[in-house]
Amino acid sequence: MVKLTIDLIARGTSGYTKKKRDESMQQYLKRLTHLYLEDRCIDEVGEDLSMCRNLTVLYLYDNQLLKIPILHHNQHLTMLYLQNNDIHKIENLSPLTRLIKLYLGGNCITVIEGLDKLEHLQELHIENQRMPPGEKLLFDPRTLRAISSSLQVLNIAGNNLDSIKDIECLRNLYQLHANDNLLTDMKELAHVIGGMFRLWRLDLMGNPLCHKAKYRDRVIVMAKNLDVLDGKEISETSRRFLHSWHDAREVQKKRREEHLRKGSGEFRDSALLRELPPVKDYPRPPPKIPGYMMPGLMMKGLPRKQFDEILARTNSNLAEDTTQQTHSASVKTRSGILRSKTLVIG
Repeated sequence: MVKLTIDLIARGTSGYTKKKRDESMQQYLKRLTHLYLEDRCIDEVGEDLSMCRNLTVLYLYDNQLLKIPILHHNQHLTMLYLQNNDIHKIENLSPLTRLIKLYLGGNCITVIEGLDKLEHLQELHIENQRMPPGEKLLFDPRTLRAISSSLQVLNIAGNNLDSIKDIECLRNLYQLHANDNLLTDMKELAHVIGGMFRLWRLDLMGNPLCHKAKYRDRVIVMAKNLDVLDGKEISETSRRFLHSWHDAREVQKKRREEHLRKGSGEFRDSALLRELPPVKDYPRPPPKIPGYMMPGLMMKGLPRKQFDEILARTNSNLAEDTTQQTHSASVKTRSGILRSKTLVIG
């Protein structure tokens, strides 16, 4: 357990800001602008830090702080590094109206709040919070509205988020890091980042929606000015092709809707406009009987033996008729010949 002291502060400066011989400690602390107090096992920041009135950058990461220290005497701070401590709540930051970058990753924060007065905040890093099982990072609407015009970089990675609808008011974001969360809704994503016209970098790896078909192409179409997606640059050729394809598809969609709208206007009955009736499934006509059928097929119930006897009698009768017809024809022929011979002799 370590409390911040003047001696520790003096040893937390760079080699470029050494104390002069004729300079008092108070004068020396007053002209300090950067303090490097990371990884010192500090769990308490006392009043001594208030002597550093011109401090602009403060490194307090990798310590054991339980809360954000009171820094109302350090109103010139522009960068504050507090990641990897045990901070549970965002507080005590209202006096730091000049703060530009705030690093709070790796703490135990569950709600983004207490930033109402930081109207110049450009970067907020609050990734990988150590939260109880089942909880996710929450957003205070008033805080988001207060920083919406200035915030350019937001890092909310690894916070069990299943939705980012709450951040749609952050229209001026340049970078959004939302990787390693639980995002699944592509429509919501399109709605949120579609309004971030300055967004040029987006990180979404580690979310379930990354496994959806054409994920990368769809995201590029959503964000018009995106240059880097999941750490990979987007070529100008790819962007132009995808946007042209999307525009052509939208034109085709509008034409189809217009055509349907005009077509539906012909119906006067409101009941018909709601839903067309289903097409009736009429029974099929019986198949046509072929022109020729074997006798066995025409007399389905007739025994085979009886059918063979009938067929034999039929063939026998046909043969007898044929013999009689042949005999009769020959007799006629012979009688005709004899008659002709008789005539010639006479």
